[in-house]
Amino acid sequence: MNQYRNAIKDKKRIVVKIGSSSLQHPETGDLDYIRLEVLVRELCNLRNQGKDVVLVTSGAIAAGKKAVHILDNDNPIAIKQACAAIGQARLMMTYQKIFAEYNQVAAQILMTRNTINDTVNRTNAFNTFTELFKLGVIPVVNENDTVSTYELGIGDNDTLSAIVAALIGADLLILLSDIDGLY
Repeated sequence: MNQYRNAIKDKKRIVVKIGSSSLQHPETGDLDYIRLEVLVRELCNLRNQGKDVVLVTSGAIAAGKKAVHILDNDNPIAIKQACAAIGQARLMMTYQKIFAEYNQVAAQILMTRNTINDTVNRTNAFNTFTELFKLGVIPVVNENDTVSTYELGIGDNDTLSAIVAALIGADLLILLSDIDGLY
């Protein structure tokens, strides 16, 4: 464990990505509040050390599907977009509550492929991150699945976290996932 703490010690800007399955109880699909609380506490501790921290989170579609009792995974894109709209609000509300317990302000940033591909949008995103860091805020990033016309326009949140890390000049990217590999 000390080797990981030492690896983080000298890093100034850190992006942490957490996957959907790491946010949920495998038996029910409900949010795992203990895991969320531990994650947020660690992020707040990093921020309290003076580090810039970004959380890239999955889970919006899964949280939305759970809220409206959709059990299967083979849904049209419009259903997934609707579930993302429901779930993103629920997920962000949960994050806001937990961050507030540690007196930490969090902000939501929803990105699409156009955020990165368009020079003006990319510059605006960079400027937003920069100002949030100056304010001591932890950005919580997800892909904006509600307006994406094709599923996962960026690819997935592993890819999104790498894009965010490159955009902000992160020193470290931590992927908290149970996926066997990165594609």
